[in-house]
Amino acid sequence: MQHDGVGSSPMISTAAVQLIHEYTGRGPTKAKTLINEDLVTIVLADTLTTAEQKLVENGLADRVLQLRHDYQVTMREDLVAIVERQLGRRVIAFMSQNHIDPDLAVEVFVLEPAEAG
Repeated sequence: MQHDGVGSSPMISTAAVQLIHEYTGRGPTKAKTLINEDLVTIVLADTLTTAEQKLVENGLADRVLQLRHDYQVTMREDLVAIVERQLGRRVIAFMSQNHIDPDLAVEVFVLEPAEAG
């Protein structure tokens, strides 16, 4: 499936949540994927595990953010593969960030520009 326009993709959201669950033992409870030309953004909510929440409560939010970064580096190839498979386009850049309060994460994919015409 070629996708060149603006829209959303529940299939990408679902696959990303499942992948995060495989890596962390718990997936986000909310996810939304937005697609705009050459940019795909997945916004995830309620991402932290119970253990991570306890670490945050004990003043270790920086350690949790580092751990989440490590997860994302490890998951990079799998996340990129989800987007490429669903959209039929190559991802040329991937960026990821987490936020503690509120508990949100964002995965951003830059797609190779679509061929004109």
